[in-house]
Amino acid sequence: MTFKTLFPVLATTALVALSLPAFAEDTPAVAPVAAAKGPNVKSSATGTKGAVATLALAQDLYTLGMTNKDALTVLTAAKLAGSIEVKETERKKETKGEALADQADGVDAPVDAGTMLASARELAGEDETLTGLIEDVVAEGARGRIGGTLATLSRLPAGQSDVWEIPFYGDSYAELAVLGDGDANLDVLVTDENGNTICYDVSWSDKIYCDFVPSWNGYFHVTVQNNGGSRNSYYLMTN
Repeated sequence: MTFKTLFPVLATTALVALSLPAFAEDTPAVAPVAAAKGPNVKSSATGTKGAVATLALAQDLYTLGMTNKDALTVLTAAKLAGSIEVKETERKKETKGEALADQADGVDAPVDAGTMLASARELAGEDETLTGLIEDVVAEGARGRIGGTLATLSRLPAGQSDVWEIPFYGDSYAELAVLGDGDANLDVLVTDENGNTICYDVSWSDKIYCDFVPSWNGYFHVTVQNNGGSRNSYYLMTN
C-alpha cells in the first residue's frame, strides 16, 4: 500500500449556521468563533508536517520494507516510529452500520516501534552491519523523542463506520491520520461542522494522512468506514 496525502476539497453545498460548544475538557479552553460562512479551511495556508506525518510515514515504510523483505527500510520505519511520543486519549465516537457476519477478528492494533524492530532483526539475519545498526537504534531508546501526538485505538468490524468529533483551532496547522493494521480497506471522510468536505479518500489502503489549516475554532467530523472483509484495528492520530 502506498502512502496517501489527502488534499482539501471545498464543497459548494448550502451551509447551516451552527453555534459551537466549548472544546473538550482535555483541550485548552478557547472560545469558539461565531458561526461563519464557507468551508472551515484556509485553502492557501500551509504548515510544517509534524509527529503525525512522521508516524504515518513510518507505517508506510514498514509496509514497503516487509513487502520487499528489506531490513534497512523496516529499521528506518522503526526509528521514525520510536522517535515520537504518543499519548493515548479518549474521544467522542459513534459507530454506525451492521457488522458483517462470520468475519475474521484481525490483529489487535497496528504495528509499533517494538514490532518493527523485531521484524528488522528477523530480516537482517546474520548480517553484522545491519545487526549493529539495529542495536544502535535500540540503545538510543526514547532519547530525543518529540511529543504532541494524541492517539485513540478503535477496533472497527467490517461493514461498520466510526464517526469521530475532533476540535481544531483556527489559524493553526491541523494534522490527522488513520493508521490501520493492514487487515481491511478503510475509507475516510473529514468534514467541518457544517458538512463541508475537507479531506476525502476511498483508495485501497487503510493508512490515510490529512493536513489543513482551519479558518476558525471548530469541530470536525472524521468518518472511518471499514469496507473490507475483516475487522481493522486502527489508530486515529492528531496533533
